Amino acid sequence: MPFHLHFDESDLLRCRFALSPLWETQQAVRTLLRPGNHGYHEPWLRRIRSAAAGLDLGPLWSLMPKSGHNPDFLCPPPIGPYASFEEEIAGVRAIDPQLIQEDLALTLADRPGALDSPAGRAMLDDPARAQRELSALLEQAWRVLVEPDWPRLRALLEADIAYHSRRLAAVGFARLLGELSPQLSWADSTLTLVGMRGRHSRVLGGQGLVLMPSVFAWPDVVSGYEPPYQPAVIYPARGIGGLWTEPADRTPQTLARLLGRARADVLCMLDEPAGTSALAHRLGLAPSSVSEHLSVLRAAGLLTSRRYGHQVLYERTPLGIALAVEPEKTHPG
Repeated sequence: MPFHLHFDESDLLRCRFALSPLWETQQAVRTLLRPGNHGYHEPWLRRIRSAAAGLDLGPLWSLMPKSGHNPDFLCPPPIGPYASFEEEIAGVRAIDPQLIQEDLALTLADRPGALDSPAGRAMLDDPARAQRELSALLEQAWRVLVEPDWPRLRALLEADIAYHSRRLAAVGFARLLGELSPQLSWADSTLTLVGMRGRHSRVLGGQGLVLMPSVFAWPDVVSGYEPPYQPAVIYPARGIGGLWTEPADRTPQTLARLLGRARADVLCMLDEPAGTSALAHRLGLAPSSVSEHLSVLRAAGLLTSRRYGHQVLYERTPLGIALAVEPEKTHPG
């Protein structure tokens, strides 16, 4: 059955975009567990496989049922649009153990036999210990699975937020929701999400809603969070199809001869808006070199730039888009 989020006027005033390195971490752990979610992430999975084998992810996987309640305390809605992992994990460690015990009980109840298992009883009998152990495991997973690629992931997520913020201004909230995912629709002050298992409705009650793009949520749209957490909708970020593609795989040879390999790689990497440091990380170039290439490309009319949050994002102009498309992919006439 569809999941419904019911808004009033005060909720509409409290809607915001955010991104969360903690969410991406727990969702990366979930991706390892679910082969059906590998899809676009096969290059990442091949690269981290040996390192991931050294992590004992069993305690986290035991709290990730395919359907039913997942513990909110493992990845509460981000406290701000640019919260760091360190800030978010500190928030997890500060949650009242009583709230964690209640959260764990809801999750274990959705797994047959889990409430009466030795591991389940141990977590419920000592939620503070479970809190320490699970947050430590999340921190290990962050260091191994996500942090090495975080500049690349953050650039994609920030580009998604920048794009959809512009779309919000252009088309309004109701239409924007449908553009985030075909699973979302808006009517009569109610946001409907099709295809999510679990409970069927939630009245926001003035808390508003967090809209959060995610790299590892694909192919799902996720919503939920029980009180006292602010409700959220997590949707697949735009551009994940090219997330793990390396520059040499995507730069037309004719463009490389025209502009030079490094400059052409910079242009072709900008399928989504990105900043200098993220491009430098993805391309393996010095930030100063990337900055110089961006300046030349912008002066040539191939890029435009604007400030978003703490950085300047660059994106291709129509001319830049036309040049970055391989000739065999264009249509004659």
